[in-house]
Amino acid sequence: MMEKDRVAHMLALGKKKREGAIEAAELELLEALRQEYLSDFREGFRQRLENIYVEQEDGSYQKLQRKKPEDR
Repeated sequence: MMEKDRVAHMLALGKKKREGAIEAAELELLEALRQEYLSDFREGFRQRLENIYVEQEDGSYQKLQRKKPEDR
């Protein structure tokens, strides 16, 4: 999981970007931090979905299944 100080730094860089006072190196760092944050978020969300069970009509529980590509 991404550390709180790295998230705070990412948010500070985002604010600096909105103000128009960001340098090229900081912009690259911001993008790297965003990608790390998104990767961590997706992994955490995937883990939550893997622990979800759906109650069936007969009262049993079945693990949540991924949709097939043709169903999307």
